Amino acid sequence: MTIDAGPATDGTPAGRSRPGYDAETTARLAADAAQIVARYPESRSALLPMLHLVQSEDGYVSRDGILFCAEQLGLTAAEVSAVATFYTQYKRHPNGTYTVGVCTNTLCAIMGGDAIFDELSDHLGVGHDETTEDGAITLERVECNAACDYAPVMMVNWEFFDNQTPGSATDVVDRLRAGEPVAPTRGAASVCTFKQMSRVLAGFPDGRADEGVGAGEPTLAGLRLAREHGWTAPADETDAEAAPDGGAPAGGAPDAGEAQSSAERKPTTDADVDPGGKAESPGTKPDPSKGADA
Repeated sequence: MTIDAGPATDGTPAGRSRPGYDAETTARLAADAAQIVARYPESRSALLPMLHLVQSEDGYVSRDGILFCAEQLGLTAAEVSAVATFYTQYKRHPNGTYTVGVCTNTLCAIMGGDAIFDELSDHLGVGHDETTEDGAITLERVECNAACDYAPVMMVNWEFFDNQTPGSATDVVDRLRAGEPVAPTRGAASVCTFKQMSRVLAGFPDGRADEGVGAGEPTLAGLRLAREHGWTAPADETDAEAAPDGGAPAGGAPDAGEAQSSAERKPTTDADVDPGGKAESPGTKPDPSKGADA
């Protein structure tokens, strides 16, 4: 889709249209974007959830999505692209309906993670960050799924599938491709699509956060043993030592506004006064189209 850019004010030749969402999509996304921006004291801080928002629309961070974020937040497309290409959760090409991430970090790898990934790669005919021809599965190696107590772990759109084997993982992806409902080991009662999960990551809950089991027995084993034996963490002795002047405890950080806190430091550079600001003249805004092809 393209929209009429109007008079050339951003370097676009007159009469040429530029990429962008249609009017209806733009209005709908802009309403969501306004809610996101309202959560932050500085609008540019909303960029990360905004990228998830446009990803929920297109299934990846498209050029249209980059331009939309830039225009909504007063950034250049180059600035938006720099962030979108830094984080692996943002996809710069069409993603599958389901992202299947296999942890191949140290513990999961030695527990079978590498074997699981290799089996899925052969079974699906794709490698890392590649998508099956039917558009159903994007396969990824993941450095850590933060679930070492359930190794080896696989995630589908960030839902946990614990204690996997090559056979069980293959069964999961086959059922997903067949359109069957699939339930993760913990968490939500079913796996949603990549677009739906992207909207949740943008900060729009789907009401399923409290479904299912959160922390299972392996996660709680240490806590249970500590309670049975009356174990507690040792107190930090420095917390009890007040500073001579009555300020922060010895060795601790001062509270905001107190002597030696960052709030007391006087601005010394332009960046201190306007963090992330530009050297443009007052009242001007960055050109959102700059770097849109990044």
